[in-house]
Amino acid sequence: MSDPNNYKATGVPTPTAPPCSVDTERQTPAAGGASRQTPPVAGSGMGRFIERWKREDMLKKGCFGLRCIALLFSLFAFIIMASNKHGDWRDFDKYDEYRYLLAIAILSTLYTVSLLLIQVYQLSTNKEIFSRRNSAFIDFYGDQLMAYLLLSSASSAVPLTNRMRENNDNIFTDSSAAAIGMEFIAFLAMAVSAIISGYKLSKQTYI
Repeated sequence: MSDPNNYKATGVPTPTAPPCSVDTERQTPAAGGASRQTPPVAGSGMGRFIERWKREDMLKKGCFGLRCIALLFSLFAFIIMASNKHGDWRDFDKYDEYRYLLAIAILSTLYTVSLLLIQVYQLSTNKEIFSRRNSAFIDFYGDQLMAYLLLSSASSAVPLTNRMRENNDNIFTDSSAAAIGMEFIAFLAMAVSAIISGYKLSKQTYI
């Protein structure tokens, strides 16, 4: 369009600038890009926390159950071997292997009772006696050492018992074999507990 005043003064219409148009082509991708943005998932951090808490709770219960099994069979081994006295050569305290087996059965019983009492206290009061770091170290190294001692004591008594049973199979050798079997089962439970304790130790982010 031209200005009428300029047309009257000069007789020649003066061109004017065209009106500005909105560049819709450049705005459309921006709007489209905004619509394609994925909103953040709310509560994802809380979900991971709950999942980790459930996993740790399951591991604690697993260790608790395995230590109960180790306690039970260590106690059985202790009772059977301590009562395995039938006079003459059929007394356990005359053999170093059986005395060693009895000593480790007592030690395993005391160890598992102590840990179970601590764990029961923590579960009932929701309080930690030791820090999580110290507790992880105690569980891992304690379970590992006790599993080794149980295996060592049971293995050392096997050859002696086999030699005795070849010549004379009686209540003394049967009781000795039963005590050895009990310690082997206690070893298996403690070994699995040591594996779980090692896994828990490796997952500690503050070490």
